[in-house]
Amino acid sequence: MTDDDDGVPEPVVHRPPRWRFSLVWLVPLVAALVGLGLLVRTWMLAGPTITIEFKTAEGLEEGKTQLRFKEVVIGKVRSIELAEDFTRVKVTVDLNKDASRAAVADSRFWIVRPRADLGGVSGLNTLLSGAYIGVDIGKSAESQRAFQGLEVPPAVTNDSQGRGFRLAAADLGSLNLGSPVYYRRIPVGRVVGYELDPDGRGVSLQVFVDAPYDRFVTPSSRFWNASGVDVNVGPQGFKLNTQSLVSVIAGGVAFQAPDNGEPPAAEGLRFRLYNDMAAAMAPQDKVLLALRLRFYQSVRGLAVGAPVDFHGLQLGEVTRIDFEYDAARQRFAADVGAVIYPERLGNAYLALRSKLRQADGEAPRRVFERLIAQSLRAQLRSGNLLTGQQYVAMDFLPKGEPTLAPPQAGALVVPTVPGSFDQLQSQIANIVDKIEKVPFDEIGLQLRDSLAEANQLLKTLDGQVAPEMRQTLEQARQTLRSAEEALGADGPMQQDLRGTLESVDRAARSLRALTEGLQRHPQSLLRGKPDDPVLLRLSPLPQQGLEQTPP
Repeated sequence: MTDDDDGVPEPVVHRPPRWRFSLVWLVPLVAALVGLGLLVRTWMLAGPTITIEFKTAEGLEEGKTQLRFKEVVIGKVRSIELAEDFTRVKVTVDLNKDASRAAVADSRFWIVRPRADLGGVSGLNTLLSGAYIGVDIGKSAESQRAFQGLEVPPAVTNDSQGRGFRLAAADLGSLNLGSPVYYRRIPVGRVVGYELDPDGRGVSLQVFVDAPYDRFVTPSSRFWNASGVDVNVGPQGFKLNTQSLVSVIAGGVAFQAPDNGEPPAAEGLRFRLYNDMAAAMAPQDKVLLALRLRFYQSVRGLAVGAPVDFHGLQLGEVTRIDFEYDAARQRFAADVGAVIYPERLGNAYLALRSKLRQADGEAPRRVFERLIAQSLRAQLRSGNLLTGQQYVAMDFLPKGEPTLAPPQAGALVVPTVPGSFDQLQSQIANIVDKIEKVPFDEIGLQLRDSLAEANQLLKTLDGQVAPEMRQTLEQARQTLRSAEEALGADGPMQQDLRGTLESVDRAARSLRALTEGLQRHPQSLLRGKPDDPVLLRLSPLPQQGLEQTPP
């Protein structure tokens, strides 16, 4: 049909353009650009992703727990999942780009929680903010993405100033991680690790000494265990030694270096850890001689480490104590091993050694063989009466039959004699034997008979002699009373005695006058008495005689 046929015009079709811009599309376009920008920015700012394994994920949350270094946030936990063997947990952490240096081989990670240990109390701020992961960024140039997390914070971080050293000890004692290290009783470091030796015969400890105190550690330094209170009651007496209250509770290590101008020790140098300060600071003896001793007596109180004494000088120490059976004597014997250091004798050892011609290696043995030939003997003696501890004394004891141990390669056999306490016991036993031989039963019977006779005698004295003695005493009392009356002031005996004394006095005066007259006129003995008025006056008795004698 055409327009001319029906009179209707033919429609004209206008097709709009296929792509027509509308303002509505501007909004999602801007949003897309912003999202793309954020994505690019996040990609540019994002650091590496690392995985850390811990024993437990206690306190960790996905998307919230932070990774901090020196309290600065450098990452965040993305996810937490169990390991394939279900023994540990894997924590995935996204590091910031500026913290990508933390993903190196020697970096260490741990969970910071409230913790109280020997080093003090830490992590208290996590009580409010929650736990976070701490990191000690390493110094290695090797990149790494998988790490084994630590259960406790490291005692020494990689940025600590100082040096670490290794100590060899027989056992750990009371030492632990964080135990302090002292220099002149000042804490200068700490114990940062320990491990058992591969052969299982000792323990190796790692200690770290902070700068600037690490310069005091020299190759000649001595380290000793300063843990707890060192109380020693031995043959030398009572000793008490400690470093500080912290070392009493947590243990500790102390060291001291001789003032010989040595340079500081190198990093990682190995030292021996002594049991106490006395052992550490003792002179280092270069020459030693092994001894073997045999005692047929109790060694109660003798212990390994007991001193070997020579005239008050500690010449060595006991190293072992064994028992063996002597089939010949059918007795048990104590086989004691010891070491001595001959150089401790000083000039005396040098003088003895100068008389020998043997090589230096045999000189110590030859010196003591000569001393043994001169009656050098070993003897157990009591070192402390309170504790009963004993020590080995070496002295010249010619008396007593010595006891010899079987020879042993490398050890010098020293003859022994019974100890002083054993001798005292033997003497006491002899006294007891003699006392047992005394016939106490017979003596008791005789004593009983003697007492019975004495009792009978007492009865006789009381019944017969006592009355007679009473009469005798009464008569003696009367006699004394009569004598007292006769010797009284008015008694006849007193008057007669007074007259007699007067007569004696007159006779003495006359004799004195006669003696004076004879001294003056000795011729009167031949011629007779002269008419001397003085003599006549001084001699009344002769006048009386003239009156009585007829002419």
